[in-house]
Amino acid sequence: MLFGEKFRKKYALSEAGEANVKRGTFWTVFTNLIVMAGVGLLFLLMQGYMATLTEGAPLPQALPYVAGVIGFFALSFFAHYQQYHYTYSVVYDEVGHARTSLAEWLRKLPLSFFAHRDLAELTETMMSDVDRLEHVWSHVLGYLYGGYISTAIIAAMVLVYDWRLALACLWGVPVAFALLFGSRTVFSAYAKRAKAAGLELADDIQETLETMREIRATNQEERFLANVSESIDNCEQRMIQAELRTGIFVNAASVIMRLGLATTVLVGARLILEGSIDFMTLFMFLLMVTRVYAPFDQSLALIAEVFISDVSVQRLNEIFDTPVAAGSESFAPNGYDIEFRDVGFGYDTDESKVLQGVTFTAREGEVTALVGPSGSGKSTCARLAARLWDHSEGSLTLGGIEVNDVDPEVLMGAYSMVFQDVTLFDDTVMENIRLGRHGATDEEVLAAATAANCDEFVNALPQGYATPIGENGARLSGGERQRISIARALLKDAPVILLDEATASLDVENETKVQDALGRLLANKTVVVIAHRMRTVMGANKVVVLSDGRVVEQGTPAELLAADGTFARMARLQGKSASWSLT
Repeated sequence: MLFGEKFRKKYALSEAGEANVKRGTFWTVFTNLIVMAGVGLLFLLMQGYMATLTEGAPLPQALPYVAGVIGFFALSFFAHYQQYHYTYSVVYDEVGHARTSLAEWLRKLPLSFFAHRDLAELTETMMSDVDRLEHVWSHVLGYLYGGYISTAIIAAMVLVYDWRLALACLWGVPVAFALLFGSRTVFSAYAKRAKAAGLELADDIQETLETMREIRATNQEERFLANVSESIDNCEQRMIQAELRTGIFVNAASVIMRLGLATTVLVGARLILEGSIDFMTLFMFLLMVTRVYAPFDQSLALIAEVFISDVSVQRLNEIFDTPVAAGSESFAPNGYDIEFRDVGFGYDTDESKVLQGVTFTAREGEVTALVGPSGSGKSTCARLAARLWDHSEGSLTLGGIEVNDVDPEVLMGAYSMVFQDVTLFDDTVMENIRLGRHGATDEEVLAAATAANCDEFVNALPQGYATPIGENGARLSGGERQRISIARALLKDAPVILLDEATASLDVENETKVQDALGRLLANKTVVVIAHRMRTVMGANKVVVLSDGRVVEQGTPAELLAADGTFARMARLQGKSASWSLT
């Protein structure tokens, strides 16, 4: 079938987009046939006047022709308007739908997908790839498929009228398109190289911008700028190569198709000399040839873009073909105990497991601290508990329900998370806190902010809670950013709290203020704390010690100190480091 699921997949179209392509194709066919009808009207008029000149026939009545011309222009205007609307105007809705659908799909994908993608690549897909497809959707598909159908209709008609002239004028069309389709692999290969060079350039620019502080601190400006310049030159060279190869084949196809005009003249002249046709028949075919070629003029120039767009289609389909993290939207846990039973997990393959046979329980109303050296699996446990990743072995339940069986967005309603690295948006303090619970009133936001000790620094800002804080909270200190993060968590008021090094980078004064705010947040919750500071760990109800992805100890802080194992050794080492000095 011309249209259908395969067609949508081929061009990354939605069902609405496919419907619009159908309409655009219909109106393109209708427009081309109307234009061809105008050629027929002109032929009849010229034939009547030629009969008057050569045979002395009476002049044709002007009124029917005037009415025909008026009708032709009115119908032509209507058809061109509809064609423009369904090949251009409605396409912008499809572009918006494509980007929205892409964003929605990305939102539902597991974090394992993003572990193998970087920001520049995803940005390129959402912006550049959709832009390229927008051009295909609007400039090519309707014209191309409409040209196919209208040319087939016209070809059938002229073959019936005179097959010799029909073959003379139309032979170039299939040959030209065969040349383009035969060179499709060449287009795709160079398009992939150009896209890879573009992604490399975007990566280099993004890396340079994000690490500008480190680049300047280490006097590496010249080296990084030289690397960006090299990427720009490489990208430009790849683009020129791709465009050059495209231009060669497209222009060759256009020349071949236009040779039909020459063969029409040659065959027509021969047939006139033989007395098989008259001059007016040849004149009609010459007019018809120019109109047959017209629908393909733009399509030939842009059909190569259809081939090049295969790369963009593949990149979009690769995202849409990735299974989302799905699950039941019904979630009624029996309490909020988090239980790990023989949980195993690896970020890449089973050969490089981060967790192996992890078993422990974080009980509701208690603080459970996860401790251990870097890389032991503490943060991974927190991510698995909230289903930011899916564990591959064992069982992990919240309130007796397997977390992998629950829709991630539904499950996330039970969690509040406070991390060491806080993400803020270029918006006001008020709106950054409101992210904790969409639709919260200003009074609720202010109450959460007050409980998180935000009033102290917010009241000193020029516009208070209406003050924009810059990209990622650039105008705030680390402690102030942490308190906004805690205010979000307070506003959400979820039954499970995950704290990942929430106070690790703070000075003593700010740590005290943040700890005070955390005290309000943690009351009567299931709390999992990842921390290195013994001041935080000693206040926990339970400590789970991890090493190399395994649980090596667990119990109360007092029990583990008395056991004189790994935890006790860590406590002694931290005590010694506290008395360390430069002298």
